Amino acid sequence: MSLIRWQPWQEVETLSRQLDQLFADFTPVSRAASPVASPVSRAWTPAIELKATETTFVLRAELPGIDAKDLDIQVTREGVSIAGEYRAETKHEDGKLFRSEFRYGSFRRVIPLPVAIQNDQVKADFTDGILTLTLPKAVSDRPKVVKVNLTGATPETAPEGSNDTVPAATEAAKTDDLWAEKAA
Repeated sequence: MSLIRWQPWQEVETLSRQLDQLFADFTPVSRAASPVASPVSRAWTPAIELKATETTFVLRAELPGIDAKDLDIQVTREGVSIAGEYRAETKHEDGKLFRSEFRYGSFRRVIPLPVAIQNDQVKADFTDGILTLTLPKAVSDRPKVVKVNLTGATPETAPEGSNDTVPAATEAAKTDDLWAEKAA
């Protein structure tokens, strides 16, 4: 089990953004403002999903309608930064645009990771507007599982169907010998 650092200011910032969004959704758009202004035109960040396995993290980000060339992804041992830009179409048509809820402009999202990763081994895939980053955990932060055999168990007394007759690890045996020497 790994410890996850509590970051209270991040929670306060999230709550603040949610309250701003709530009030912006219920605030009518002024007629004096641009006719294409809408509550959706405020700052936007992509939705993410972070899953952990024993050896990796898999980070997925929703980026519909953006080109891979407009993304800037930076990975450190402690976090991932995703920045990009939604570009407006440059072709002009006759007629006036009265309302647009499309997002244009730049965004940036920084995702802190609970443990260190090997940032030089990251694999990326960008298909159908979903960015998938496979982030391998640093070897020192991977969980180690060591099987320990009981000293009284022999192959004859091992549970039926068990093929585990491997002796205890060599390092553990050396440690036991050291403790026995110090006790004597």
